[in-house]
Amino acid sequence: MVRRKTVTALLALSLSLAVSACGAQNASQNAAGPAAEGQAPAGTEASTAPEASTAPSKSDEPLVVYLNDFDEIIQPMFEQATGYKLELVSGNGAELASRIEAEKGNPHWDVVWMDSMPLIDQLGKTGRLLEGWTPADIGNLTDFASGLVPANGTYYPTGAHAAAVIAYNTKAFTKDTAPKTWADLADAKFKNALGMADPAVAAPAYPFVSYFFQSQGMDAAKGYFDSLFKNGMHVYPKNPNVAKALTGGEIKAAALQESNAYALKNKGEPVDIIWPAEGAPASVRVAAIQKETKHLEAAKAFVEFLLDPKTQQALIDKGEESYFEPSAKGVNAKADRAGDAKLVLAEAAWAGEHEGEIKQWFADKAVK
Repeated sequence: MVRRKTVTALLALSLSLAVSACGAQNASQNAAGPAAEGQAPAGTEASTAPEASTAPSKSDEPLVVYLNDFDEIIQPMFEQATGYKLELVSGNGAELASRIEAEKGNPHWDVVWMDSMPLIDQLGKTGRLLEGWTPADIGNLTDFASGLVPANGTYYPTGAHAAAVIAYNTKAFTKDTAPKTWADLADAKFKNALGMADPAVAAPAYPFVSYFFQSQGMDAAKGYFDSLFKNGMHVYPKNPNVAKALTGGEIKAAALQESNAYALKNKGEPVDIIWPAEGAPASVRVAAIQKETKHLEAAKAFVEFLLDPKTQQALIDKGEESYFEPSAKGVNAKADRAGDAKLVLAEAAWAGEHEGEIKQWFADKAVK
């Protein structure tokens, strides 16, 4: 029996984001931070963040950053390195998207740093972000990351992670019997055994589904996900709910965000991970500056800090959401992250323009 999620108040608020010039609705994803989306294991070797500054705070007013509810360690790192004060406002993607929209006429934020590239791309297209500024170390972006920077320079990627890999319970399947491709999830032998997060609530779940909708076409993607629903796929609000169902035996395999999947495996849970050869849809974390910020110098310094290889290495070595592909060259991903991990993704503009339509389709399909 398919567990279905109805349209929640958060979805209703998210779907109200009419930031596209062509009238497409825009909602936000919930970033699957490890406090909310599974804690990465402790004990990894810590790298050195950018050198600390002994300078006093440069302003009595803090720089306000809206970010997903993880990696709050960025605050002491940034303050110590630069002397600027930082105020973090954290939440899941839907909460922050609703807040940004509610403050449209009077933004309370200076910088947004979220796993919500389609949403932020739409904010840039409607003139709500600083344009034309280029960070000093832009030449150090990887080829993958540099290809994601919009022509108007409204946001910059700080990393990307798999919105979903295939995770399976080793008590139910072996590597030979577990699903190995996204198409395998529709196989009748996995009837009622599968789970995924709700794209209307969990930030990584929308990049996951939007990739199929763009790469396959709207009708073909609807057919694919219809086949998963008919195969008894369970839909949970967020990735931690999926992880709990997977280890508890309610489901036996899942499309699960990678930090959650690795956290389970590293904790000794009976879980293993498969990266489909065709690629895992990516969720990209980006940073953007609010156009009317009164703290432009500090905002630019914060974005450049996020792009610094030392900062990204520190987030991988010590951060909560530590499993990701860095955007800066010279940064080492987690040693146990698959060496052949392949990320694929929908174009930000396309995903932003179709976000409301796709999420509404899933909401209409959902059964409580």
